[in-house]
Amino acid sequence: MALLCYNRGCGQRFDPETNADDACTYHPGVPVFHDALKGCTKGRHNSEKPPEPVKPEVKTTEKKELSELKPKFQEHIIQAPKPVEAIKRPSPDEPMTNLELKISASLKQALDKLKLSSGTEDDKKEEDSDEIKIGTSCKNGGCSKTYQGLQSLEEVCVYHSGVPIFHEGMKYWSCCRRKTSDFNTFLAQEGCTTGKHMWTKKDAGKKVVPCRHDWHQTGGEVTISVYAKNSLPELSRVEANSTLLNVHIVFEGEKEFHQNVKLWGVIDVKRSYVTMTATKIEITMRKAEPMQWASLELPATKKQEKQKEDNTD
Repeated sequence: MALLCYNRGCGQRFDPETNADDACTYHPGVPVFHDALKGCTKGRHNSEKPPEPVKPEVKTTEKKELSELKPKFQEHIIQAPKPVEAIKRPSPDEPMTNLELKISASLKQALDKLKLSSGTEDDKKEEDSDEIKIGTSCKNGGCSKTYQGLQSLEEVCVYHSGVPIFHEGMKYWSCCRRKTSDFNTFLAQEGCTTGKHMWTKKDAGKKVVPCRHDWHQTGGEVTISVYAKNSLPELSRVEANSTLLNVHIVFEGEKEFHQNVKLWGVIDVKRSYVTMTATKIEITMRKAEPMQWASLELPATKKQEKQKEDNTD
């Protein structure tokens, strides 16, 4: 009866009656899996099956350690914004606080140059006079006409009687509410009101204009950037409470930018501040809770939107 040899590297069947000391060629050492190699030792065939290798036991403590690692991994996952309803919001009637204004060296230098260039007595007399210079821009919002002589006094002005509004990425005038997301398209919108041009500062005062602005956030801060050149710190202010922000910036001498924001999240007013440079204003607001904001502004409820429409009508 032929038996199977279990020596490593053999695997042949043999007759135990004729099993000689040099009948088997096998490997006595640890197996190296390479089928191109033959046995290296002579000996007798072996019919005894070697025992199965013992599998290592998986201890319960190791499983526990893996489960303990799971929460640590989850700490690095960016949390999705919380639903607005889940955020505890302080009362919007909290008193407003003026945020600290930090003036950069670049703005100070720019304002000093402007003062030197416009500080002569002759310039002041020209400003106080009623004479309108050729090329003077109309101060009405949305009008791009310039003064070309006496005929301009009789010309009909087509302008926007309202104020510019920027809300949730859309831009429009409060008087006609033609919404667009493109800033240049907004600037090119033709006025909705007709009247007379306003050529002098005495009649117009400060001119409210739109400014390009955007925002970004980190884990702990929200920053709004308003791109207005040569802002005047003594005439500008940014005030806030935990959920509201009011921006009033005077820049380039005669221009104003206004923006009122109902914030999506809650901020720490005491740790928030404003940085004014020669080219822009950055409003840095510290989050009361380190979390992702879904947007800058709190979306209006359907009831609030209906009230706005009714008031506009």
